[in-house]
Amino acid sequence: MSNPGVLPSQALSEMIERGEISAAPAIDRAQIQPASLDLRLGTVAYRVRASFLAGHGAKVSDRLQEFEMHRVDLTNGAVLEKGCVYVVPLMESLALPDGVQAVANAKSSTGRLDLLTRTITDGGTEFDRIPAGYNGPLYAEICPRSFSVLVRPGMRLNQIRFRAGQAVISDAELTQMHAKTTLVSGEAVISEGLGFSVDLSAGKDGLVGYRAKPHTGVIDLDLIGHYDPAEYWEPIHTTEERIILDPGAFYILVSREAVHIPPDCAAEMAPYLAMVGEFRVHYAGFFDPGFGHDPAGGAGSRGVLEVRCHEAPFVLEHGQVVGRLVYEHMSEVPDQLYGAGIASNYQGQGLKLSKHFK
Repeated sequence: MSNPGVLPSQALSEMIERGEISAAPAIDRAQIQPASLDLRLGTVAYRVRASFLAGHGAKVSDRLQEFEMHRVDLTNGAVLEKGCVYVVPLMESLALPDGVQAVANAKSSTGRLDLLTRTITDGGTEFDRIPAGYNGPLYAEICPRSFSVLVRPGMRLNQIRFRAGQAVISDAELTQMHAKTTLVSGEAVISEGLGFSVDLSAGKDGLVGYRAKPHTGVIDLDLIGHYDPAEYWEPIHTTEERIILDPGAFYILVSREAVHIPPDCAAEMAPYLAMVGEFRVHYAGFFDPGFGHDPAGGAGSRGVLEVRCHEAPFVLEHGQVVGRLVYEHMSEVPDQLYGAGIASNYQGQGLKLSKHFK
């Protein structure tokens, strides 16, 4: 680990060879992304009374005995029901060296289904954050918020990114980078990362987004390009460049800006300001090296926003800043880039539902 930064695909392969990342069955090459590793569901889901963290000195398996309601065998496929909380042991486990920490997040398609998926660990006091030197199993907490889903062992709902040392790029350096290689279309709003705003300008037929319908059928996560969007989503139209978010509703919107992640960088979405309004941009937050990169086929890739309104109706207006991208250095350029021949689903995207819809 000579250079600090996010570890690229070739470093992940080396960690697997050294046993720092292990799994049963063995890790498939297709799980390795440019700056992250996809994690796979195991064979059983524990329906629990409430979301929980293990806490210092405690194991998830011990806490499950306190909160488990029943077990669901996933071997032949099983439905995880909307509004319920499940804990699923993952096939992968870690034996991290002292200098390497990890952060997990939902994959893009997971977030676009409003499928709250977080990683928990033994001794963990935070979701999705794994300290340097961690040695133990990984678990996914899954809570379907809008749709019940059919899952099977081996499905990849979340991903993990590894980091050696401090890698976050400062605002000053980000400003210099943007001047050399455009990071975002339009004016760059740089403050603890690169700000992005929501696009509510009237596009085709005035369509600016989608709202999840409250009563729908099950979605089989193995079926790609299968479902009619009209059965699960209400299209959102406006001619006023604004919409009113309904409390408890889930929306798919899109950023006004096209985003660019150079090959030697990775990025993660973060909230813009905790005190902005009555909504939360809940998302799958990893942007891989090469996203929106012209040579990788991604010129003009915009960020899809997964938005949930809280207690009060809220007016969201075109151009309102809703989040920021925190850029990080890669420890070295990955041997594969997002979109460049690795079957990336969302390179060059605009407003787009998850890959499960036609």
